[in-house]
Amino acid sequence: MEATGISRGDWIFHGEFNRTAAYLSDQKKILGFNPFCHSVELTNIENVYKWLFRVTDPQNNPFDVIFFVEQSEELLVELPDHIECSDPEDLSEEIISLYTVGKKLHWKHHPVTSQVEDPSKYLFEGKAFADMYMHPVEGNKTRVQFDLKIDVRFTLYPAFRIVPEKILHAMTNAGMSMIMQTSTNKMFHSITKDFDNVTCA
Repeated sequence: MEATGISRGDWIFHGEFNRTAAYLSDQKKILGFNPFCHSVELTNIENVYKWLFRVTDPQNNPFDVIFFVEQSEELLVELPDHIECSDPEDLSEEIISLYTVGKKLHWKHHPVTSQVEDPSKYLFEGKAFADMYMHPVEGNKTRVQFDLKIDVRFTLYPAFRIVPEKILHAMTNAGMSMIMQTSTNKMFHSITKDFDNVTCA
């Protein structure tokens, strides 16, 4: 069965933009605050990380979900009208620094050729997709907007197969999104120990 979960957030970090952006670009650091994340490690593929999430089913049986996630980063630059540029590569570091208005962090699923899933050991592969936008705001603060989608395919226990698939699918998606939103909120609020404060925008 396939399930999709979604979580979103909009926060104000009481931290300077460059420091906040660098901090939130560190997957291992920020996912360490997620209560379901067991480990994050960089693979031998550039910018691709392996996440291991450990959760329990309604019968309190543990199962693991592996994600392979590629991270890319993009500076958001807005040039004034008097500066013409046909190729961003031609911009100097000074111009980029002067007119940077934010940063986008993008996570996407990275397919691997090796076998990941082993249902007999309750090990499944997930796919993660996310965008995180960071923008400086007045008062040395940073606005962070986060949008995450997780897809997971897993094997149902026999007891759940008596429920009509459409109903079960809707229930699973809703439950997964609720759990993800709760853990995302907890993750971002837990980061506050490294900042003065974080508030909802």
